[in-house]
Amino acid sequence: MNSTDNKVKKDIDKFYKNGNLQKAIECCQCALSTDPTNAELHVRLGDLYFEWHLDIHQAKQYLDEAITEYQRALESYIDSAEIYYKIGMAFFHKNEVDRAINYFNLALEKNPKMADAYYMIACSHTKKAHFQDALEFAQKAIELSPLCSSRAHFLVYNLLRVMTVKGYKISFKQKKELMLAILTLPFDRLAIKNVLRVLSYFQFLPVLLKGWYMVSTKGVEKALEVYRGAIEKAPGFVLLYCILGDIYRALGRFEDAILEYKMAIMLDSLNITAYRSLCLVYEELGDFDNAIDSYKKLIEIQPNAAEYQSNLANILYLKGETKEAIGYYQNAISLNPNPAWTSVIAQTLGYVFQEGEKNTDAAISAYQCAYLLTPTDIDIFVNLGSAFYDKQEYNNALTIYRRALELDPANAKIHCNLGFLHWGKGDIQEAMKEYELAIKYDPSYDIAYNNLGVIYLDDLGRIQNAIELFEKAVEYNPNYALAYYNLARSVAIRGDKIEAAKLYQIAMDLNNVTNELDPQEIKEKIQNLFD
Repeated sequence: MNSTDNKVKKDIDKFYKNGNLQKAIECCQCALSTDPTNAELHVRLGDLYFEWHLDIHQAKQYLDEAITEYQRALESYIDSAEIYYKIGMAFFHKNEVDRAINYFNLALEKNPKMADAYYMIACSHTKKAHFQDALEFAQKAIELSPLCSSRAHFLVYNLLRVMTVKGYKISFKQKKELMLAILTLPFDRLAIKNVLRVLSYFQFLPVLLKGWYMVSTKGVEKALEVYRGAIEKAPGFVLLYCILGDIYRALGRFEDAILEYKMAIMLDSLNITAYRSLCLVYEELGDFDNAIDSYKKLIEIQPNAAEYQSNLANILYLKGETKEAIGYYQNAISLNPNPAWTSVIAQTLGYVFQEGEKNTDAAISAYQCAYLLTPTDIDIFVNLGSAFYDKQEYNNALTIYRRALELDPANAKIHCNLGFLHWGKGDIQEAMKEYELAIKYDPSYDIAYNNLGVIYLDDLGRIQNAIELFEKAVEYNPNYALAYYNLARSVAIRGDKIEAAKLYQIAMDLNNVTNELDPQEIKEKIQNLFD
C-alpha cells in the first residue's frame, strides 16, 4: 500500500470514528474516482454504505449501492469468501432471502469453516420460518466457532421458544442456550455490536414515555407532535412509525395510519408488526384486495405461520373467492400450531364446504378432522349433525346428537337440533319434547320458541299456543324476521287482519337486513289479507 493509499485510509477512518459516515463515503468515492479498480476501496465503500443503511438517524436505503461496490471488488477477488458473505448480508437485509442464502453458500464454498456464513444461513431460514433447518445451521456455526458464538446461541434459544414441541427437555435447552449466549458475548464482536445498537435505542425511551404521558393526560394531538418530532431526529427508527400508525388508527384516520405502517415496512421489509397492523386497517376499511395482498406478503415472510393462512382464507371467503379460501384453510390445518386452534379452523373449513360449496361430504370430513383434534368440543357435534342432516343421513345425525348429549345433557342447542331432526322425520311428539327441553335449558332460545310455535300452528292447529310462542321468540330476538312472519300468519288466521298486516310489514323491513325469507312471499301474504 503506497503513501496515498495510507492517507486515504486514515482520512476515511478519521471521518468514520467521528461518526460522519457521509464524509467517509465521500472521501472513499473521491479516491475511487482516481483509482476505480481499487478493490479494497470498493469493499470499504460497500461497508460504509451498508452501515449507513442501518443508521436509524437517516431514512434512505443504501443496500443496492453496497451490493454494487462489493460486486466490483469481487471482479478482483473472485475467490474471496468475505465478499460473498458481505453481498449475502446485503441481500438478507433487502429481504431477498433466497439470494442471500446463495451468496452465503458461495462463501462457504470458498471457506467451509466460515461460522458467520452458517449463522446467517440460519437467520435466513428463520425469516422463512424453516425453524428446523435454522436450528441445524446455527448449531453448525457454534461447532465451528464455539467461543465466538453468542449470536448463534441466542438464535438457538429463540428457535427453541417457537418450536411446537414443548416439555422439560426443551425448556432446559432454552435456559442453557440463553446462558451460553451471555457467557460467550464478550468474545463475539458482532454480538457486542448488536447489543450496543439495541442499547442505543434507549435514548428514545424519554420520548416514548413522554408520548405515552401525553396520550394519557393532554390528548392524542400532543402525543402526535412528540412522536413526529422524534421521527425528524431519527427517521430510521421503525418503532416510531408503528406507534404513529397505531395512534392514527385509534383516531379513525386510517389513511394516515396506512402511510405510517408502509413507511415502517419500507425501512424494515420484515416488520411483522407493521404488516399485521396494515392488514387490520385494510380489514376495518373493508378494503379486501389490499388486505389480501398484505397477508400474502406476510405469508411470504413466514410461510409456516398458520394464523396468516387462516386470516387470509377468511377474507377470501368474505370476498366470495371460496375455492382459494379453502386452499388457505387447508394450509392452516396442515401447519397445525396446536390442536384447539386447528380444530376451530377445521370447523370453519367444514362450514365453508357446507354453506359455500354445498359439498356435504367434504364438510363432514373437515368436521371429523376437528373431532379427532378436540373430541369434547360440543360445537363439532352440532356442525357434524347438521351436515349429516343436510345429506339426509338422519340416523347418523341422530347418533351424533345423542353422543353430544352424553357430554352435555343440558345443551339447549343440541336439543333444538334434535327437535328439528325429529320434526323433519315426521315425529312431532319427539320434536316438541326436544324443543321444550331446549327452552327449559335456555329460556331465551328464540329459534326453539319459533319452531315449536310452527308445530302448534301448522301441525296441531293450536293458534293461541303458537301466538304465545312466537311472541316469546320476538321478545328475545326483536330482529327475528321469520318469527314476526309466523306471528302474522297466526294473527291472520285468528281474524285480526290489521294487526297481521303490521306484523308482515315488520317482517318485511327486518328481512331486508336478515334475508331469512322470500320478500315476494311476504308481499303476497299482505295482499291476500284484503282480497
